[in-house]
Amino acid sequence: MLEFENISKSFGPVRALNNINFNVAKGEIVGLVGENGAGKSTLMKILFGSYLADSGSIRIDGKSIQFASPRDAMANGIGMVFQEQSLIPNLTVMENLFLGREAEFTHFGIIDKSRMAASARYQLAKVRLDVDPLTVTSELSFPQRQLVELAKVLTLEEETEGDLVILLDEPTSVLSEEEVELLFDIVNKLRSRAAFIFVSHRLDEVVTLSDRIYVLKDGSIVDEVTRETAEIPMIQSKMVGREIDTEYYKQDLKKPFDETTSVLSLKDISLVGLLHHVSFDVHAGEVVCLVGTEGSGREAILRTVFGILMPSSGTLQYNDHPAIKIKSPYDAVAHNIGYMPRERKVEGIFMSMSVAENMTSSQMQRYSYYGLLKKQAEKELAEAWIDRLSIKTQSSHTDCSRLSGGNQQKVVLAKWRSSGAKLMMLDHPTRGLDIGAKQDVYEMIRNMAADGLGLVVVPDTFEEAIGLAHKVIVMKDGRVSEEFDCDQQDVRPLDLIAAMT
Repeated sequence: MLEFENISKSFGPVRALNNINFNVAKGEIVGLVGENGAGKSTLMKILFGSYLADSGSIRIDGKSIQFASPRDAMANGIGMVFQEQSLIPNLTVMENLFLGREAEFTHFGIIDKSRMAASARYQLAKVRLDVDPLTVTSELSFPQRQLVELAKVLTLEEETEGDLVILLDEPTSVLSEEEVELLFDIVNKLRSRAAFIFVSHRLDEVVTLSDRIYVLKDGSIVDEVTRETAEIPMIQSKMVGREIDTEYYKQDLKKPFDETTSVLSLKDISLVGLLHHVSFDVHAGEVVCLVGTEGSGREAILRTVFGILMPSSGTLQYNDHPAIKIKSPYDAVAHNIGYMPRERKVEGIFMSMSVAENMTSSQMQRYSYYGLLKKQAEKELAEAWIDRLSIKTQSSHTDCSRLSGGNQQKVVLAKWRSSGAKLMMLDHPTRGLDIGAKQDVYEMIRNMAADGLGLVVVPDTFEEAIGLAHKVIVMKDGRVSEEFDCDQQDVRPLDLIAAMT
């Protein structure tokens, strides 16, 4: 149904894709895996019309085709669910679903909103999402927005006569187990009309869902395996070009924390509708992982400590200072508190600014003099951290938008490490990262703990929580349900699940 032949693409001196040959049969689900920067998203954007290939050809049903734009691709039945989402937050759900197609609901220049809402409900029902189509999209949770994104792609089902090609770029990165099962169920039910390309770093999900899997490394396909022959360790080693360290979570670098020094102490913190009398301590050198379902309160704790949310009651003690009030992120930064948000491209980095500018953005008083930037000092800092964290970038002047997800995460961590943060709040720090980049982040977490920082982490998986933490706190309905001491107890994922239910 779909064929790529000798597709190549370069960005300046960087060769992103090198003679890619790739095919998808009708109704087939094909997995595409590789490290960040391997070329997966570039390949998908060429098919979706966002990029033009430098050379090579694309054929659909045997006919050569090249899309000039995403609109052109969608008109031909090509849809894409983006990793970082393409929804416009200040539009309603239904306005996002039918963006660019308002004419279908317009009569004498006036949009029939009731008819648009009815059509939106029909599309949302496909993904079993029960939300009001008139809801402003920014009010939805990230998983809800991801399902709206999928529903938007599925509107093509009524718009095209031929079979669809649906590109799924990291669609499960922040979905719960139940939501992932729902997505997989939808995908399998659409096989009669669609072929899928599934891009994910969750290799167990790729092996479960895909009929075949292509492994991409440094812009080239290095292997192709079927579901029956796929073995995750083999795929991992092909992706990174080496055997994977058995100490995946860098547990050999884990050190005891200082029980005598409290970095953060929450006492009866409450926030209307989100948190109820939450209390726990974080010590110097300690990694505390918060687990729970979406909306359990784990993210709200991080955002409260960083001053994005204000507690309605309770006290927050930091570095033995009694009852401090952090009224804004500015206050948090002034107290040497760092925050890595889940949505790094929205809240974590300035995409149009350089690596160096991002690293100094939280400490401008050190790199300016009477309103003038100390550009040389800024460059020296950035180059030192680029070397220290092995950040893959052409230079310290490269825009962060050009970096892979893993390298963007490293820039965020470098920003806080270089500013002297004593407490780090990490919300899904490995979301959307490949296995090699994840190990880099795990090592950075270990190094920060060894340097005496306190860390509060919302992990991607139960295994990640157990592998990283000194202590795991289970959140349920805005309350602390149970605490586990990973140094003293043999904690299993089932133990965490039991505490959540």
